[in-house]
Amino acid sequence: MAKICEYYFAPQSPWAYFGHARLIALAKQYDVQIDMKPIDLPKLFSVSGGLPLAKRPPQRQAYRLVELKRWSAHLDLPLNLQPKFSPASGDAASKLIIATKFAHGTDAALKLTGDIMHAFWADDKNIMDAETLSGLASAAGHDGNALVKASETTSVQNEYEQFTNDAMAASVFGAPWYIVDGVAFWGQDRLDFVERAFQK
Repeated sequence: MAKICEYYFAPQSPWAYFGHARLIALAKQYDVQIDMKPIDLPKLFSVSGGLPLAKRPPQRQAYRLVELKRWSAHLDLPLNLQPKFSPASGDAASKLIIATKFAHGTDAALKLTGDIMHAFWADDKNIMDAETLSGLASAAGHDGNALVKASETTSVQNEYEQFTNDAMAASVFGAPWYIVDGVAFWGQDRLDFVERAFQK
């Protein structure tokens, strides 16, 4: 039986964006199944001591920009340090991802997640806008309007809330967060350790 990696993330997180494609590549390399769980990050922060970016001290905000620029260059991934639509809620995008998983499976949802992250962090798109999200889903080969409509259903909302509750129960306090064989790893900069866990 293939290993499972629980993947907690928020599509508006730059750190999740940096790690997303690398996680998928590692999972394919080691035949690991990704159990993707988009979460309500502000709600998670509210119970775990995290602060929204605007409420963090200036020195922390300044160093975050240094790290973002550093990782963007290191990974050769385009990144707008200060997106036009930031701070963004990830709710609509997360629910679209869940609707896509319901309709088309995990691989399709993972691909759309990457497209959404790139749209926000590299292309300055508004991932809170239904028309933008529909367009991204359509560009990925789906019926974007149908998926956006499906994303507004109670079943999708319940799943989103359940994923967030799962994260709280698992003591998750940031994104991305990976759990392999019961062991937690916080942050895309821990993917080397995630890879080692995949090899065991």
